[in-house]
Amino acid sequence: MESPDALQVTLPSPLVVLDDERLLRHGVRLLLKRDDLIHPDLPGNKYRKLHLNLRAAAEAGHGALLTFGGAYSNHLRATAAAGRLLGLRTVGVVRGDELAGRPLNPSLARAAADGMRLHFLDRPTYRRKTDPEVLAALLDRLGPAYVIPEGGSNALAARGCAALGRELRGSADIAAVACGTGGTLAGLAAGLGPGQRAIGFPVLRGGAFLAEDVLRLQREAFGGRRGDWRLDDRFHGGGYARSTPELDAFGADFAARHGLALEPVYVAKMLHGVFTLAAEGAFAPGTKIAAVVTGAR
Repeated sequence: MESPDALQVTLPSPLVVLDDERLLRHGVRLLLKRDDLIHPDLPGNKYRKLHLNLRAAAEAGHGALLTFGGAYSNHLRATAAAGRLLGLRTVGVVRGDELAGRPLNPSLARAAADGMRLHFLDRPTYRRKTDPEVLAALLDRLGPAYVIPEGGSNALAARGCAALGRELRGSADIAAVACGTGGTLAGLAAGLGPGQRAIGFPVLRGGAFLAEDVLRLQREAFGGRRGDWRLDDRFHGGGYARSTPELDAFGADFAARHGLALEPVYVAKMLHGVFTLAAEGAFAPGTKIAAVVTGAR
């Protein structure tokens, strides 16, 4: 395995002012934190969450990574790319045994092309994936490996994402980020400076439960709650990888105005939330918001 230092990344990621009359009329300035430009195969929070895990795997002498995700998981695709770049064997445990034998969707096809072995697990067993007996059975069947949780979110991931918050110190009053498993928000909030706060926008239906996960990750990574953060779970668009006509219209309009096609699963939902909150008067005039672009379309 090559050292994770061999990955050529662009840090800090650019912070770009984006003027939009819909925000300016409320006195709100928007900056885009272009984390999608960090690395072509490991964009945004994927690199930030993985790199300390990759270092830990290398230090422990592991030659393989095993991780988990759904059929459209960007995390699986990023882990597979990291394995290809660093010479690591990768295994992706995919939720849903009914997918086995079917043609692979573009996300899983990309992961497989990068060398990831895909193992499909029935949904009841997948829900128990962190149980010691389930994990032991998987490792016995699929081979020894360094295990990374679903979405890459663990204490090391949160520590890696704290750098994102540090990069935003002094640049904005509020940092906005989409949330899938909570790891990015946990680290982002911890890295922000005094007076700054973070808003997380869950992309899953009923995402309020993520507050417990974010707090757990902060406890594991930093010893307790860190930073001023909250969730707004109204902008999931019907659930993970789902959308609504309103959300689709927002994304199309944003692309037409600014020439930037928004990644639909995470980024579009987060920005839709930011614009809606501004229209609701949630931000005082003069507020600067840094919206984290975690991935590209």
